[in-house]
Amino acid sequence: MTLEILTSPLLDGVRHGFFTRRGGASSGIYEGLNCGPGSKDQREAVAMNRARVAAALDVAPDRLLSLYQVHSDVVAVAGPEGWDERPRADGVVTSVPGLALGILTADCAPVLLADREAGVVGAAHAGWRGAVDGVIEATIGAMERLGARRAAIAAAVGPTISQAAYEVGPEFLDRFREEEAELERFFAPGAGDRLRFDLPGFVLHRLRDAGVGAAEWVGRCTYSEPLRFFSYRRTTHAGEPDYGRLISAIRL
Repeated sequence: MTLEILTSPLLDGVRHGFFTRRGGASSGIYEGLNCGPGSKDQREAVAMNRARVAAALDVAPDRLLSLYQVHSDVVAVAGPEGWDERPRADGVVTSVPGLALGILTADCAPVLLADREAGVVGAAHAGWRGAVDGVIEATIGAMERLGARRAAIAAAVGPTISQAAYEVGPEFLDRFREEEAELERFFAPGAGDRLRFDLPGFVLHRLRDAGVGAAEWVGRCTYSEPLRFFSYRRTTHAGEPDYGRLISAIRL
């Protein structure tokens, strides 16, 4: 099966892709394109999957850089040498042609960003915690320090869990109220005291509030399409021991 790569028209002219699980070498609960070295999948299968992604982006496997993601607002800057050991961070930026920046997700929002004129790209892992703590703003700031202009940055939010599938408790809303009362608009009533959180809407809000030139969500829910996407929450509900990781990547 060939790779399935979703793209955003906002990033036309910049090589990028939100890769689904289709077309990979992994099997079992990881069936498909599992690109997560932190999973318990066979290392050989993960390496083969990542090599396929690198080939699709026209870079060598060691030029596909990803992070040791920790739900933080820390942003790494990728220089010409790349890296051997993944930095503990949740955003990455570069102005080096030929480097592909990868973000791993399984319900959290992958965000790919580019200022074509300045020749600067970035990628961010935005779960609710990272988004609240400022990973999006930190990634944009790091791009600016490489020469990007905020108003010239286009950003695309990849497949993520949708509001219909993201049920949370009332204490979750309290955490957002501590930030700003108006953030209640990203919550809808669920069953009983449960609420449904709009993660893609919240991430788009943070991008637009930060002043990027354009932002959109590709409109795909990781939870509701099991043949296409890995999902941490779906795996938890199914009682499975682990889950695969999707990759989203961008390069100059």
